Amino acid sequence: MAIAHTMEEEDGNGHGGEDLDLEVVVPKDVQAVMNAAEEGDAEALTIALENLKDGVDCEGEDGDRPLHIACLYGHLSCVQILLTAGANIEVRDEDGALPLHDACAGGYKDIVNMLIHAANSPGQLKRVLDSFDIDGDTPLHHAARGNHSDVVQMLLDSGANPKIINLIGQRPADLADPSSPSQILLNDAVKKLNDGTSEA
Repeated sequence: MAIAHTMEEEDGNGHGGEDLDLEVVVPKDVQAVMNAAEEGDAEALTIALENLKDGVDCEGEDGDRPLHIACLYGHLSCVQILLTAGANIEVRDEDGALPLHDACAGGYKDIVNMLIHAANSPGQLKRVLDSFDIDGDTPLHHAARGNHSDVVQMLLDSGANPKIINLIGQRPADLADPSSPSQILLNDAVKKLNDGTSEA
């Protein structure tokens, strides 16, 4: 994981540690993959992956991985290329977030669907859905915060737990706008769990 931004001033540009939060320490082949994933250039990404010395889960600046970047910017074709190349859906960034966190925050329904279906077992899917970042937020928290009701519904249908509480005591429903479709979906899901009509 990348060192905090404050280290950039302390270490300067001449230091060669791989964990420094400086773009200059990212190998060119890795940076090419990151750039293509950020720009959504599927052709450039395919070429960059062919020239990549490290694995597809290589680390760029700030601890991001190519799959995080493609999910963050909503580039479905790049996500598909990276998954086909073997990208790990459980890889974490410097904030402990999975690619699914980024996709849910952006409300990218097709990418969320792709990541859910990329899970190789029910156990892995459960881990991904209930994973939490540095703030204790799950992907469902991120989708709720953005009021992405279609993504919220997809996560709930896939088994996401609406009762998980983050580090400041908030459930996903607490992050959605009051009386919004997302909050209604989440409150209904919690009620069903509490009533014993669904698995807790």
